Amino acid sequence: MDAPPEREDCRPFIRVAGYLEQMNLNSPRIIRSAPEQGFLLLTDLGSRQYLQELKERPERVGELYGDALSVILRLQEQGGRFQGDLPPYDDKLLRFEMSLFRDWLCLRHLDLDLSAREELHWQSTVDFLAQSALSQPKVFVHRDFHSRNLMVTDENNPGILDFQDAVEGPFTYDLVSLLKDCYIRWPAEQVNSQAADFYAALADRGLAPTSQEQFMRSFELMGVQRQLKAAGIFARLNYRDGKPVYLEDVPRTLGYIVEIAPRHPELGFLGQLISERCLPALPTGRAQD
Repeated sequence: MDAPPEREDCRPFIRVAGYLEQMNLNSPRIIRSAPEQGFLLLTDLGSRQYLQELKERPERVGELYGDALSVILRLQEQGGRFQGDLPPYDDKLLRFEMSLFRDWLCLRHLDLDLSAREELHWQSTVDFLAQSALSQPKVFVHRDFHSRNLMVTDENNPGILDFQDAVEGPFTYDLVSLLKDCYIRWPAEQVNSQAADFYAALADRGLAPTSQEQFMRSFELMGVQRQLKAAGIFARLNYRDGKPVYLEDVPRTLGYIVEIAPRHPELGFLGQLISERCLPALPTGRAQD
C-alpha cells in the first residue's frame, strides 16, 4: 500500500486491521509498516471480488451472503471490546453525509434548486433519518461493507477490504450496506428474508435489543441515509475526482429509496423529490436493477 502521508493517514488502517485480526476475520495482515512514509507491506487476498463472482455465478448468492453475514455477526459479537477506540458515527457525520445528496447530486449534477419550502421538508427528512440512526444500538461498524470490498477466498471467506473508516455506529448499518448494495440489486423479498434471518441470528445470541418489527424499520431507514450519502458521493466522484463511471450506479441507489418511501409517511417529500425530479433528470431516467 502506498498512501502518501500528505493525502491519507494510514494509521487508522493499521489500527483497524489489528482489531480484525484479533477477531480472526480475513483481512490483510500487515507484514511491515512505515506509516511516516505511507508504506505498508500487506498479505494478498486475491483478485476475485464478490461483485464479479455474484454477476458471473449468481447461484452462489446464498453461500456468499451467508459468509458475509457471519462476518457482520462476528463484528457485533466480538467487536464491542474495540468500540471505544473507534470514532463515533455521530449526528454531525450523519448529517454531513446526507448533505452530499443535496449539494453534489441535486444542486451540482442535476441543477435542481430547492425552494424555501422544499428546504424545510429536506431538513425535516434529515432530522428524522439522523434520529432513527442515533436511536439504534451501537456496534462495531465496518462502514463500507459491500460487494466491491469483499473478496472471494478459499479459506475464511470473505476477505475484507477498505475498513479504515470503521466507526461505532448503528447496528443495521453494515447489514444494509451488504443487502442493499449500490452495485448489485436483489429482489426485495430476498433482501427482507436475509435481514430477518440476520435478526434471528442476533436473537439466538442474545444480541437483539429490539423487536423484529422495529429492527426492520430501522434497517429500511438506515438504508435511506446510506443511499443518500452514496448517491451524493457518486456525483462528487464525477466532479471532484474525474470518475464519471459511478454515475451509472445512481439510479439503482436511489431506486431503493423510491421502493420503501411509501411505507414511511416521513419520507413523502424525499420519495417525491427523487421519483419526480431526480430520476427523470438522470440519463437513464429510471432505477436500474
